[in-house]
Amino acid sequence: MKKIFLLAVVCLFVSVAFAQEAPKAIFYAVSFPNAVHHEAEIVMTIPKAPPREFTVRMSRSSAGRYATHEFGKNIYNVTATEVGGAAIPLKQIEGDVYQVGGDHPETVVIHYTLFANWTDGTYASIDASHAHLNMPAAFMWVPGQEKRPVKFEFNDIDKYGWKVATQLKNEGANVYSAPDLQYMMDSPTELSNFKETSWTVANTGGKTEKINLTVHSDDAQSVIDNFGKQVQKMVLEEKAVFGELPAYDYGEYTFLDDDYPTTSGDGMEHRNSTCIVLPIVKVEGNEIQMLSVFSHEYFHSWNVKRIRPKSLEPFNFEHANMSGELWFAEGFTQYYGEMLLVRSGFHTVDEYTRTLGGLVNAVLNTPGAAKYTPVQSSNHSVFADAGVSIDPNNDNNIFTSYYLYGGATALALDLRLRSEFNLTLDDYMKTVWLDRGKVMKPYTIPDLQSDLAKVTKNPKFAADFFNKYIYGVDKNNYEALLAKAGLLLRKAQPGKAWAGPLSTTPGRGRSGQARTAGAEGLPIQSSTIMGTPIYKAGLDAGDVILKADGKEIKDAQAFNDIVAGKNVGDKIIVNYKNRTGEHEATITLEENPYLEVVTFEKAGKELTKDQETFRNNWLSTKVQ
Repeated sequence: MKKIFLLAVVCLFVSVAFAQEAPKAIFYAVSFPNAVHHEAEIVMTIPKAPPREFTVRMSRSSAGRYATHEFGKNIYNVTATEVGGAAIPLKQIEGDVYQVGGDHPETVVIHYTLFANWTDGTYASIDASHAHLNMPAAFMWVPGQEKRPVKFEFNDIDKYGWKVATQLKNEGANVYSAPDLQYMMDSPTELSNFKETSWTVANTGGKTEKINLTVHSDDAQSVIDNFGKQVQKMVLEEKAVFGELPAYDYGEYTFLDDDYPTTSGDGMEHRNSTCIVLPIVKVEGNEIQMLSVFSHEYFHSWNVKRIRPKSLEPFNFEHANMSGELWFAEGFTQYYGEMLLVRSGFHTVDEYTRTLGGLVNAVLNTPGAAKYTPVQSSNHSVFADAGVSIDPNNDNNIFTSYYLYGGATALALDLRLRSEFNLTLDDYMKTVWLDRGKVMKPYTIPDLQSDLAKVTKNPKFAADFFNKYIYGVDKNNYEALLAKAGLLLRKAQPGKAWAGPLSTTPGRGRSGQARTAGAEGLPIQSSTIMGTPIYKAGLDAGDVILKADGKEIKDAQAFNDIVAGKNVGDKIIVNYKNRTGEHEATITLEENPYLEVVTFEKAGKELTKDQETFRNNWLSTKVQ
């Protein structure tokens, strides 16, 4: 029955679509006869197929993600036929690569079933409520034919009551197009009964850009309309940084938002859209929390999608994409995403100090930042960016997120430009935008240094900053820099005894582990952190703490309670076991090194007029 259905789809699509469309376009007909069980049937028609043998394949990476993802595992029933249905030899030569036999007609049709049940910014998800399609996770393609235009026909739309949200160009009815493979892969598509609100923004040169907010959630239209007004305010604040919006293709930018408790929290930027997925019950009541993701992802429409690292251009869908520039591409975006919510009035300065504390701790209190540069941290993205693995890693001791590392670097540079040059990080970003992004000239790290020299008119400062803080592991004086804005950097728990974080939950990759019923003690599941008292005492993953200070330990709270009752310099005897037997160790407690940022007012310090002016110039709205 399925085979007859597929052949009927092929014949109908070929007879109708081929009569109307340019013959060199590759066509995908997408149907959902079994959506309730997370399946789609996809028919890929390749006119003027390559002569002799050629391959079709699934991707192993996805635009905006840097690690590999084995999308080929979720397709099956893969066949090749002529237009009339006669079989063509097809051989699977790798897990995600299939070879079409050499004796084939001019037009080849590939049929396959897609299973999709993970809603995020990378994978695909299908059920009766929607089809959430990230293109690399859903569609096969022909190596060597990447420049060919692409067409999609989405079937069963009326059956499920769905509409189409995408940056793909609508060609009429349910047919959408992309000029080439790179654009197609960068165009996530949501098929659902979403709610939508739109508005226009005046851009430079008398042009306007239309912004669409589409939301698949259990909210009333009035909630989405009100949230749209908040997003609009954020958009204008981001526009003020660069002085203009990008010129979006077809004059539109679309937020594709999907909110439901079982989704995976994620945000993924694209050239003229962004895919945002949040595990929440509704938008209503969560608007401010959501804006953090929206702000970050929208800033990417300048920084990453147009201000583009040369290392990611063009994006390779066959393997991981390493980039040493992510401290700037992701990290500077992380800084702006949160800071602009203060300028927009959605966060207070007191609320923002918690974000600042997180950035500063990331660079001053992590082993990764002490030993590895922002460039090295960025290169590690091929393993860290939602990378899939089974075995544990030692990221606790070798990796500091380039989001936070770069965010802290952006913070320091912004405050230094303001205090040393009467400039701002906005001035720098505008320069990079005009020199690189607006003209779509991919950049290297030396290009970023050159632009900093240009905006400051001080090549020595630019070289020093990059040598120390980008290529090196030196740290800026955050205490002095924050004080210029009347913000105090201090110990979060002065005088409090501390043993270090105790990793009692499984590390990334250890999925499905459960503690054996009746097991004694407290198992350490992930690497202890270098330099902490518990690390110095010799405890690590695989050890099971039995007693501390003579008391039985059954959970992390019991251990933490013992530490909390001690003083800095006190020693705790720990009894533990591992596969070599039972052991005893001595933990010498130290002062908790973690820092916090608070306003001078909250700390009871006088805020000077200069500090108040500095803070206001930094964090007040720039929308005219």
